[in-house]
Amino acid sequence: MSSINVDARTALEDKTLMTSNEEVQKGSSLFRTTLRKFYRHKLAMVGTFIFGLLCLMVIFAPLIAPYDPNAIVGTFNAGPSPEHLLGTDQMGRDVLSRLIFASRISLAVGLGSVAIYIIIGTIVGAVAGYFGGWVDMVINRFIDVFMSFPYLMVILVLVTIIGPGLFNIMLVLGILGWPYVARLVRASILSIKEQDYVKAGVALGYRSPRIIFHHILPNTIAPILVNATFGAASAIIAESSLSFLGMGVQPPSASWGNMLTTAQSITALTNQPWLWIPPGIMIVLAVLSINFIGDGVRDALDPKSFK
Repeated sequence: MSSINVDARTALEDKTLMTSNEEVQKGSSLFRTTLRKFYRHKLAMVGTFIFGLLCLMVIFAPLIAPYDPNAIVGTFNAGPSPEHLLGTDQMGRDVLSRLIFASRISLAVGLGSVAIYIIIGTIVGAVAGYFGGWVDMVINRFIDVFMSFPYLMVILVLVTIIGPGLFNIMLVLGILGWPYVARLVRASILSIKEQDYVKAGVALGYRSPRIIFHHILPNTIAPILVNATFGAASAIIAESSLSFLGMGVQPPSASWGNMLTTAQSITALTNQPWLWIPPGIMIVLAVLSINFIGDGVRDALDPKSFK
């Protein structure tokens, strides 16, 4: 009997290895096909180009900005001029320099909060989908509780409790965003765990963490990527809204949101458009570019389009 079990185990391992090799070759071909489809998506390429420029601005901000963003370098509320291309603000600081450095904070909040909630949501959703039963039921009720509260109101309450700031904003947005990812991952794993290669791994005695993280989660990357792109755009808007209300990144640090606070003044709205139009345009460009990339990723990873 022991020799039969050994032979069966060996056969299963060989079959799994052959399946893995076939999946690697198929995955490489699928990856190339996905890239070609993404390149053909015109709006996605436009979004990639714009977002790439924003990333370069973030990286080389000290070299691009003409002045220190917090230094008083001109007269108060001066209009655009050769010395200050976008004018100065109410404290005499160069608006262009602050706009460039503000991109670091706004994009950091968008990408950082997404990274937090993707990690949390992926782990929670994977556990719920794989184990099922009472574990799935408890996690789902917990998700329902999180999703039942008004999103913006909870953010305002939490930020008031722990205090405003860059890290706190990323943490709050990350903690509140994971339920949506958890549901996506759970739904994907419920179908994937019934596949033959997963059952073969269970039969071979692989531990649950290995099966989940090495064999199942790589096949759920498509919905996670799509959610991450749209989530980054939403996080940038949320940070801008909080900073506009004075609950986000605090002065003298510049973010696109707190640069818009000058738009609360009728004088600034009517007579000083250089104070609020540039940060508004940057928010629109960042959000649109990320959404265009998300559309391209979604269409490229759509299984119905593969033949």
